[in-house]
Amino acid sequence: MTVEELKKVVYEANLRLVELGLVMFTWGNVSAIDRERGIVVIKPSGVAYDKMTARDMVVMSADGTAEPGALRPSSDAPTHIELYRAFPEAGAVVHTHSTCAVAWAQARRGIPCLGTTHADTFYGEIPCARALTAGEVGGEYEKNTGLVIEETFKNRDKPIDPAAVPGVLVAGHGPFAWGPDAEHAVYNAAVLEECARMAILTLAVDPDAAPAERYLTDKHYLRKHGKNAYYGQGR
Repeated sequence: MTVEELKKVVYEANLRLVELGLVMFTWGNVSAIDRERGIVVIKPSGVAYDKMTARDMVVMSADGTAEPGALRPSSDAPTHIELYRAFPEAGAVVHTHSTCAVAWAQARRGIPCLGTTHADTFYGEIPCARALTAGEVGGEYEKNTGLVIEETFKNRDKPIDPAAVPGVLVAGHGPFAWGPDAEHAVYNAAVLEECARMAILTLAVDPDAAPAERYLTDKHYLRKHGKNAYYGQGR
């Protein structure tokens, strides 16, 4: 894929966020990485979706330096850069402020796996990262957001596989999702929002609702993603 083709892919993925109702105004962004070239392409900062073009997508080096003459990249670019560094399997990253996911993030709670719809895509709870400290916010805020997400997945007794749980909430902020490419990352962001909405409704019906049985969620995740997956028509 050429750089121009990657810019078109990222542009269309950003528009897809609008189509899916995951963003309003300029509240979101999609990026994708070309690891062979060592570049990341991302939405420009503060540019309305109905005003931008594929040519406006910003090409950055893997350390976040934009090409000369480019528009200013999304302010969340340093978070994306950190996620690409931490999660080698990620080919694209999505950030939104989708309503139900933000509700969980503002409550500082992970989204429990209450049923099979969730388990089809996310292998367990979608975690909520800890709140950033005043020092982290006052310093390199966006980079530190990425570092806190990495901490959420790696610094625990049982690390979380970012390929099996391709999304996270950042406390008081909102969701990030990722995937092997832009199409899958947007899909995961949309599923994350729907899981957040379903969980809110479930807990409204029964505040004591418990996570689904592990044998059931294992079945649903592994029939789609395991080495013996049988969902769909194959490749």
